[in-house]
Amino acid sequence: MNFFALLRSSSASTARTCSRRILSEAGPSRPLVQLARQQRKFNTSTVTDYQTSQCASHPRWVNKPQLPPAVETTEAGEGHDPQVVRLDSPEDGQSPPDSSAPPSSSSGSSGDGSDGSSSDSPPPPPPPDPPAPTQTSISKQSIPEVYPQVLALPIARRPLFPGFYKAVVVRNPAVVAAIKEMMRRGQPYLGAFLLKDEHADSDVITDINSVHEVGVFAQITSVFAANTGPTAKDGDAEEGLTAVLYPHRRIKITELVKSGGAPATAMVEPTEEPQPEAPEQQPTPPTTPEPVEKELESSDKPEVISSPALLQTEFLHSYDISVVRVDNLATQPYNKDDQYIRAFMSEIVSVFKDIAQLNPLFRDQITNFSINQVASNVFDEPDKLADFAAAVSTGDVQELQDVLESLNVEDRLRKALLVLKKELINAQLQSKLSRDVDSKIAKRQREYYLMEQLKGIKKELGMESDGKDKMIEKFKERAASLKMPEPVKKVFDEELNKLQHLEPAASEANVTRNYLEWLTQIPWGQHSPENYSIAHAQNVLDEDHYGLKDVKDRILEFIAVGKLRGTVEGKIICLVGPPGVGKTSIGKSIARALDRQFFRFSVGGLTDVAEIKGHRRTYVGALPGKIIQALKRVGTENPLVLIDEVDKIGRGHNGDPSSALLEMLDPEQNTAFLDHYMDVPVDLSRVLFVCTANVLDTIPAPLLDRMEVLEVSGYVSEEKSCIAQKYLGPQAKEASGLKNADVELDPTAVDMLIKYYCRESGVRNLKKHIDKIYRKAALKLVQDLGESVLPEPVAAAQDEKTEDAQKTVEKQDAPSNEPAAKETSVPKQESKEGERKVTTAEREPLQVPETVHVRITPDNLKDYVGPPVYYKDRMYVKAPPAGVSTGLGYLGNGSGAVMPIEATAMPGKGGLTLTGKLGEVIRESAQIALSWVKSHAFELGITKTEDEQILNDRDIHVHMPEGSIGKEGPSAGTALLTAFVSLLTKTRVNPDIGVYDSRTHPDSVAHVLTSTLAMTGEITLVGQVLPVGGLKEKILAAHRAGIKTIIAPEANRPDIEENVPESVKTGIRFVYVEDVREVLREVFRDQPIAERWKDTLQ
Repeated sequence: MNFFALLRSSSASTARTCSRRILSEAGPSRPLVQLARQQRKFNTSTVTDYQTSQCASHPRWVNKPQLPPAVETTEAGEGHDPQVVRLDSPEDGQSPPDSSAPPSSSSGSSGDGSDGSSSDSPPPPPPPDPPAPTQTSISKQSIPEVYPQVLALPIARRPLFPGFYKAVVVRNPAVVAAIKEMMRRGQPYLGAFLLKDEHADSDVITDINSVHEVGVFAQITSVFAANTGPTAKDGDAEEGLTAVLYPHRRIKITELVKSGGAPATAMVEPTEEPQPEAPEQQPTPPTTPEPVEKELESSDKPEVISSPALLQTEFLHSYDISVVRVDNLATQPYNKDDQYIRAFMSEIVSVFKDIAQLNPLFRDQITNFSINQVASNVFDEPDKLADFAAAVSTGDVQELQDVLESLNVEDRLRKALLVLKKELINAQLQSKLSRDVDSKIAKRQREYYLMEQLKGIKKELGMESDGKDKMIEKFKERAASLKMPEPVKKVFDEELNKLQHLEPAASEANVTRNYLEWLTQIPWGQHSPENYSIAHAQNVLDEDHYGLKDVKDRILEFIAVGKLRGTVEGKIICLVGPPGVGKTSIGKSIARALDRQFFRFSVGGLTDVAEIKGHRRTYVGALPGKIIQALKRVGTENPLVLIDEVDKIGRGHNGDPSSALLEMLDPEQNTAFLDHYMDVPVDLSRVLFVCTANVLDTIPAPLLDRMEVLEVSGYVSEEKSCIAQKYLGPQAKEASGLKNADVELDPTAVDMLIKYYCRESGVRNLKKHIDKIYRKAALKLVQDLGESVLPEPVAAAQDEKTEDAQKTVEKQDAPSNEPAAKETSVPKQESKEGERKVTTAEREPLQVPETVHVRITPDNLKDYVGPPVYYKDRMYVKAPPAGVSTGLGYLGNGSGAVMPIEATAMPGKGGLTLTGKLGEVIRESAQIALSWVKSHAFELGITKTEDEQILNDRDIHVHMPEGSIGKEGPSAGTALLTAFVSLLTKTRVNPDIGVYDSRTHPDSVAHVLTSTLAMTGEITLVGQVLPVGGLKEKILAAHRAGIKTIIAPEANRPDIEENVPESVKTGIRFVYVEDVREVLREVFRDQPIAERWKDTLQ
């Protein structure tokens, strides 16, 4: 209860005492104007002293504010009525004295009946009358009890509370002018209402719903000019006003009489005296206990005029401002001795104490409140305590407004306590954060101080230096073991000398130290010894890869040249081929065959030149490029560096990395490669660069010109079968835990897997399927064996050190004399949530019994890998109809395919329609083929005369099946021309005679016509057949589909004879042609119509 020991204000008590003394001494005969003058004099001096003290504690108010003009009083005379100011309430927030109160009871009384009134100092003598009616302004006037219409000023961000000052800035010129006029007239009163929109900022109310209806009736105690920023049209700064408001009581808007920019709806208030209302803080007291404040009764006290007509507000309607009609809101009657009220107040005082200990600013505000409080004890005025709690807190705006709108004291105290509790939580959090930061800073300062002392002591004793000497000695030792070139040695000495003169804490010292670290970690003059044994290299390459004869021969040539010269120079080899053929893995094999160190980095999607050339040292966190990092990693000057996915390198706003590779991969320039970070020449001539790519089209021409391209073609079925049985099968078997189990993948199942599941050129997809087969076999084996062979508790890991992580921490903190917990032989099957088990023991593997045998054959292959992906190789097993031919294509995954071409004619206007997701080049090939057929229609027997035209009234539609797959390229030219000739002559392509497959028709020996002829080649408009690419993959697809005859360009004969394995060419008849006439003779050689073409097609 004694927390607010200074809750009594001597100045306020003196003002109240003197005011009542003046009123009691005046009697009914003294004029009201004279009373107003004396009261104004006293209030002027008292409030001026109060403002002086407030300005001392709040420096933001010290601006030498202009006091508002005085209330001019003119004696009744000729043509003039006296202007009278109401003086009903002598003090802020106090109810007007009762006219029936005796004069003797008001003198020296505090108005609340408390014992502390006797301790007030006697009031000063009344000041003399003013010398002139133009007396300067007063800061505080008697507060009118009834003020129905007031200027409405919207307030942003937080509401005002009675009894607590608030400075506001007014920018609206009309509002500024109205306030000045109010001050001049001596009526400095307005209503302050909180805006509902937190982001709104306006000085007028245009809509009554834009503000909260409950606000405060405030008095303007002082005003002074404020420069609000933008200039007016005349060039002067826009005039603003800073007004200090002192709220007196709560009010409520009942009507928006005049909004900003709208005409007035009401002029002058009615002159009849309103019904008396219960003034604020004067509720009807209960009989017991004592009321909060007693009314002083005096029948001799002069009557105070309370008519609102004396306060004219009609002049406000001439300004473009907001005027509202308001009603006073009185606090509901309460009993200050109520246990709930006292409990709330005690808790609020307790929270105040806690916050004051954490927040010094809060402590100052509480002190000011204690000094300015009227009651001797804070528990005598619970309503003011609630308002103070809300006024000083920084809570939610809506919560503060709820406190303002609460007229029930208990409810107001409850809401204020809630706001204060949140304020306490925020203060505690801020205090905790502040303590944490202070502790960290103090710890660092203490460590720094002790380290500096330790350095000083060691330096005085000569025990140890600051560490710089050791660092410099380390760099010198590293440099001594390297064969640095002369330019590099010079740069090293300069940087080392600079480091010696730098302070260790300097930022430049850290940059120099990192640079010297990189400079001394590059293997200058150090290289790994190479193995030039041809036999060793041959064994390593054959051990790691099957096939790839061209690549192996090139590596052997490289080794042979090195053996003859005694040294080798760096080469740039580019391996180009479809995915999954082993381009990346062959790089590792080459490094192992040469006994060189291996480093790989990918440039796929790389868009930053700094990844190749490094960053400049001026950037924070700068690093050298990839090649310098490779030299540091391998520690030799002659590693094998694999640059993967060089065809997928990107280009961005940070430069073109492919251009940066030119300097690194050019044998004429890489002897002095300059990295941006190192800024010294680095010799890369002894590095063997191996690049990989899927296609050559996307590699820039200047970069491609510096490479030696080796094409890595796809594997044939026999090669893939050998790879699966020698490499992929054993690896997958061991990885699945079946190394010692009798699980066998039959070779016929591998062949079926290759034919119907994995037709791509590489073996990556084949490896995935073989891994899946062995995983399925492992699952079935464990499911069949069950728990009978190896129960799970026996196989589980057993470790004496197994324990929960949480218990481990507890045991580390426990005393050493405590006995260790006894471990069980079988681990726990259940553990608490949040705990984990750790162990160092290895799990016992499952031993598959020798009686278990698993065989994967073509019959049960579907159970392991699902249904086949490819069902048939040809659409037309039997002889196709007229207008259909068979071509050969090269797919994007590196494999070939047999592609039928269908053509049909229909009535039309001679148009050509192409479908099947065809590209621009293949469309042009179709146009060329059709034009050749039209120009040779008479020679082909399509027309009877040379002048006769064809296809004037018919359209041709060409379709290539599997429309979801894009098709592009000129190699379908011969097949398209054959389809057109077959369609227009109504002659189908020459079929072969075969028999039914005995596996599908075991009881039939009937012959059947089958289509076993395919072709490829680009054609010209005059009928020449040009070479095409991808012949090996196309022939592999034809061999898989059972094609017996292949028509190919004559220019591709060397490629076919050299690159296509004999096992694939066996059983296939190759027809090499140079002209389309040779194609037609071969395609229609056994047809009767061919006899008519012998003379014309020579």
